[in-house]
Formats: sequence, structure tokens, C-alpha cells
Amino acid sequence: MDFRVFVEPQQGASYSDQLAVAQAAESLGYSAFFRSDHYLAMSGDGLPGPTDSWVTLGALARETSTIRLGTMVTSATFRHPGVLAISVAQVDEMSGGRVDFGIGAGWFEKEHAAYAIPFPPLGERFDRLGEQLDILTGLWGARDGETFSYSGAHYSVVDSPGLPKPAQRPHPPIIMGGKGPKRTPALAARFADEFNIPFDTLEVITAQFARVADAVAAAGRTPESMTYSACFVVAAGRDDAEVARRGDAIGREVDELRANTPLVGTPNEIVDRLGPFIEAGVSRVYLQVLDLADLDHLELFADGVSSQFR
Repeated sequence: MDFRVFVEPQQGASYSDQLAVAQAAESLGYSAFFRSDHYLAMSGDGLPGPTDSWVTLGALARETSTIRLGTMVTSATFRHPGVLAISVAQVDEMSGGRVDFGIGAGWFEKEHAAYAIPFPPLGERFDRLGEQLDILTGLWGARDGETFSYSGAHYSVVDSPGLPKPAQRPHPPIIMGGKGPKRTPALAARFADEFNIPFDTLEVITAQFARVADAVAAAGRTPESMTYSACFVVAAGRDDAEVARRGDAIGREVDELRANTPLVGTPNEIVDRLGPFIEAGVSRVYLQVLDLADLDHLELFADGVSSQFR
């Protein structure tokens, strides 16, 4: 089992806050530091305000040395595909090849309205996501000295040199997710190295993983070519009182947390609760860390939970 740290800075976090979590995660042996790609808080005032995901990851690339870095997930509505290809490739080079690239169609309409970002209907957003993936992989995969062109309904590329190239060739691992029953599995089977289900039940995870596995097989890929992962909010403690304190710190009740995430309770309890998800195919877990100031939380989980899977 692979454990990764995942934060939501739009809820209220500075770059320094994120740096402290990333460096703590690296020192504690987590395999990756991921952040969301949002510009508006879902609740609260969001102070001091949003930080851009790729600007942040570029800085973290120079202030860490081993931990992988990525987005869960970049919104295809936020950036033109050529600009995004350049940003991701540059951060990958700056990090020495440590980027994992999560991408999705975008969903939070209010943040688009708040920052003058067009928000097309769902079908068009999904079409644009597919074209972006065609362009991103095409630009990154173009051979040195050759150009890449593409003509789509929403984006066109004419004689691009496809530069710069990412450090990882042909490109960083691509992460996709979602619960759509048809288009999502098919698109993931074409492009993704990892498929993720965030914050959902064992039943939903099991059913969607099966759809994706079928799509992977239909695409002629081996089962081992797809990694299956899930995101869960974390609230671990040495005893019930510490679990309750961590729940209070993020505005969640313990009973509600126990009903919605396996990463709640004492370390041994969390290990037991993860069992059914592992049987369903989850081999990588993203800990949604909502209290970025509580670095002891990361240490407790690493020592008490992660260590039991090594």
C-alpha cells in the first residue's frame, strides 16, 4: 500500500503552509505530496486566498528532493492545453522527474464565475478534456526535431515543436478519475496510468474499478498497467479523545467521519478498516489533510499505519 498526502489549499493556506506539509511528508516517507487545483474556498473565507497549483508545485520542486508532486486534479477548464503542457513539463524538469499529472474536466462553477473562467456545459467540458489529453500527450511525445499538429472541435495545434519536454518520457504518469459509467472508463483506458475515486463508498469504488478494468482490457492493456487509488479524509489518533479533537479541528463529527472514511480512528483500527478497500483493488491511498498546521498527525499516521504496510 502506497500512502500520499493531499491538501486543499483553497480552503486557506499559504505557500509556506504547503511547504511545511510537503517537507514533513517527505521526511516521514510518504511517496507524494498532492494539492487540489481550485481558486475558491468551498466553505469559510479562504484566507489568505488561493495559490496556483503549478506555480506552487514549481516552487516545491526546488525545495524538496525525493517526494513526488502532483495535482488531484488539474482542471482542464483553467488552462489552454499548450500552456499546460509547458507548465507541467517545466515542473517535471525542475523536480528531476517527480511529477504525477492528475487532470479532470472541472466541476466547481462558482470559482469559474469568480475568476472570469469560462464554464461550458458538462458534455463540452468532457470533450475538451479528451482533446487536451490528445494534445498534451502529442506535444510531449513528439520527437526532437519534429512538429506536432492537431485539429479538434475546440483546440487546434499547428506545427508545434512540442517543447519543452518533460524529464519523464514520454510524459509524467497521468491520473484520471470520476464515476461516469462509459466515457470516463474509456478515456482513462486510453490515457491514464492511475485511476482514482475520491471520497466515496466501497460499493461505488468496487463498481467503477470494474468498469475501468473492463475498458483497460478492451483497449488491449494488461491489468497491471493501471494503478487504482482512492482519496479519503484522515482523522487518526492514539485514542478516542485524540480522534475527536482532530475531527473538531476540521469541523467534522467522529460518527460522521466513521461513516464516510476508513482513515478515522486509532492506527490499528484504520488498518482494519482499509482491508475491504484493499480487497477491492485500492493500492494507493491519498490522505486528505485538512488541518495543515497539525504535522504531528502526519507523523502518527506514518508511524502507526503506513509502517504496518511496509
